[in-house]
Amino acid sequence: MPTLPLLAHSSLDATVAWRGAVPVSVRQFLHEVDALAAQLPAGRHVLNLCGNRYRFTVALAACIVSGRVSVLPPNHTAEMVRQMQRRAPDVFCIADQDARDIDLPVFRYPNDLPPAPSAARIPQIDCDQLIAQVFTSGSTGEPMPHDKRWGSLVRNVQAEGARLGITPAHALLGTVPPQHMYGLETTVLLPLQCGAALHDGSPFYPDDIGMALAQLPRPRVLVTSPYHLRALLAVSTELPAADLLLSATAPLSTQLASEAESRFGCPLLEIYGCTETGQLATRRTTAGVAWQAFPGVRLWNAGETVWAEGGHIDTPTRLSDVIEPLDASPGHFLLHGRHADLVNIAGKRTSLAYLNYQLNAIPGVDDGVFMLPPDDAGALENVRRLAALVVAPTLTPATLMHALRERIDPIFLPRPLLFVDALPRNATGKLPTQLAQGLLASLQAKAALGLRV
Repeated sequence: MPTLPLLAHSSLDATVAWRGAVPVSVRQFLHEVDALAAQLPAGRHVLNLCGNRYRFTVALAACIVSGRVSVLPPNHTAEMVRQMQRRAPDVFCIADQDARDIDLPVFRYPNDLPPAPSAARIPQIDCDQLIAQVFTSGSTGEPMPHDKRWGSLVRNVQAEGARLGITPAHALLGTVPPQHMYGLETTVLLPLQCGAALHDGSPFYPDDIGMALAQLPRPRVLVTSPYHLRALLAVSTELPAADLLLSATAPLSTQLASEAESRFGCPLLEIYGCTETGQLATRRTTAGVAWQAFPGVRLWNAGETVWAEGGHIDTPTRLSDVIEPLDASPGHFLLHGRHADLVNIAGKRTSLAYLNYQLNAIPGVDDGVFMLPPDDAGALENVRRLAALVVAPTLTPATLMHALRERIDPIFLPRPLLFVDALPRNATGKLPTQLAQGLLASLQAKAALGLRV
């Protein structure tokens, strides 16, 4: 069977990771992987909850070399854990922090692993080996698992690395968790397969992000999301220079991308993909709205359905998005949002993605989302009114509604428009449907009772 190496570094003395400002060699990494693999308990399925990105990577690699499957769900609620156990009764958890709330056998990541002896080798992994089950985020409904095999994952991140120009000299810092598909591919597998180095942290607050980025040698890459990037740019302090910014999980406004490029002094690229297929395309947001697919990847329409095939995709896969291929530019396309986002009111059509883009582009809006009320969610052709939840502490409802009137057709103005302190986004910045609908229902119930919302 064809194989591919666990990592692409050319020397055992090369740097594979940074623990803060301290480098970790390939040699040390491989011996920690072997030592951890030897200590793992029985059970083929592993829930990797390590919060430290380096430890997550060691645990992931230990599972790969020992033939285990990493299960990566979007959350760790009791129901999600029960769903995992139904699919894999032997599943256990590996964690480097408190995991008492997880109703699974827990293996604690060792505080000390043996030091590296003088020799090591880079393992070769069967391309057909199942290494992970990655669940969709649940942002459009119930999370669903998707099998990920080694060969497809490696081909995907190699294509990403070639497109982005990642070299062994690069160091990558991520604000998104490695348990998410985007975080797994770009902050873990991409540096491993490009001979680059990952940073062990997952900083969230702006000061922490700036400090961690400044620790890394250049060229350095910041892997983030629109939600994290917006919070980072809101600070007035000087930000450390970067050499590349990457963003995914939601569309990014040209205004935000332009500000980010100016503040960090480097280009920003967006990545488009999904859990089902992995990463498919990129664009430089400030250069235009069109996306460019990875080499060998083809997106095509069959009626209203979009399919992806070629490149790293083993079998043609149906997508949930509305895509418009650009015949004049082969491999380029426009992304119009998800089919489930399409809204038709009185014969006029738009998408929730477009409305969210316009809402979040208004100065003073820290965060916001348009929603289909639950009663209307199953009948898009008969939507009566949209709702919107907004975080905008400096704006009044009248001011915000006036700004929306200048950006969108009045028929799509939200009724109700509800102000909240924060939206229940997950660690990647996505807003799971069930949480958003629950918040909307709670606010509407309070309003119906005459309570202050």
